[in-house]
This record gives sequence, C-alpha cells and structure tokens, in this order.
Amino acid sequence: MFYKDERLALFIDGSNLYAAAKSLGFDIDYKLLRQEFMRRGKLLRAFYYTALLENDEYSPIRPLVDWLHYNGFSMVTKPAKEYVDSQGRRKVKGNMDIELAVNAMELAPHVDHIVLFSGDGDFRPLVESLQRQGVRVSVVSTIRSNPPMISDELRRQADNFIDLEGLRDVIGRPPRDPMPGEPTAEDYVPAK
Repeated sequence: MFYKDERLALFIDGSNLYAAAKSLGFDIDYKLLRQEFMRRGKLLRAFYYTALLENDEYSPIRPLVDWLHYNGFSMVTKPAKEYVDSQGRRKVKGNMDIELAVNAMELAPHVDHIVLFSGDGDFRPLVESLQRQGVRVSVVSTIRSNPPMISDELRRQADNFIDLEGLRDVIGRPPRDPMPGEPTAEDYVPAK
C-alpha cells in the first residue's frame, strides 16, 4: 500500500535484485522502475548498491552504473572480491549490506516509506529498526523462484511484500544474452 503524499526512498541491493530478476527470466528497466515509484509517492532518493571489479579493463556492470548515476540514482559502490569456487568457476562477491543499512538509518527521519529491493534475511533487523522509527518498509523480491529469493523472516517483518513477478509488466524487459566473458546470474552470490 502506497500513499501519494508519502516521502519514499528506494534501496536497491543490485546483485540481489539482478539475481531475482534473472531467476524469473527478465531484466529490470531502471527508468521504468524509477517512474513507477515516482507515481506511487514523492520519491526523494533511489539508491543502488553494487560492488565493482576494479581489476578488469572492462567491467560489464560499468555501463549500468554510469547510466544509473546520470539518470537520478544515488550510486554506492566498492571494489568486489573475485574468487574461484570448488568447481573452478569464477565468482564475484561484494557485500554492500552495511552501506545500505547505514544509509537507510540516516535517511529514516526524512522519509515515510522505504522500499528495499532485496531478499537478504540479514536486513530483517534493519527493517525492524526502521519500523520502530515510524517508517513503513516494503520489500521487493520473489517467492516465485525455486528456491525463493527472499528469506521468510524478512518477508514476515516487512509491512508489505511485493513479489517482483508482479512488477514484471511494469518494470521488466526481455533478457538480453550476456556478452562473452560477462558475469551471469550464477556468478553473483547474493547473501542469505
């Protein structure tokens, strides 16, 4: 439930939202996402959190990060850690939980409603704290994937759960094929 006069802020856990959308078979159109939430209330900020591979000459996420930065999103980035898993696959890990939590706590006195795009159960205490401060919290993720991309604890703590599948027609676009060497959804390790 959204109210037209409430002050909104979006907090997007980039790798978690990417993995959730990929599991549902679509890509996010961030221009449409921003427009949708501007329609739902007074959007004050839209934060996007992601780790970047600094050692690559070309980072496949860099064009998205640049586009988001120039189109009204507040970008929060840090260097990612790269490793090879036990099956020899290249993996990228970059946990942005603390940065997101600190920004949400700082902004809480200035907003009425926070929309968290993540299914990471580590955010449950953050949601609980925001609620104690009088901020309503909606969480966007999915239970329609197998396994579900949202922790049960986070879904239950939220004031409102929005399944990403329900936003597909509003903010989605067909997935594009990855470029050679570009990380896929399987390369990102969302925290649980």
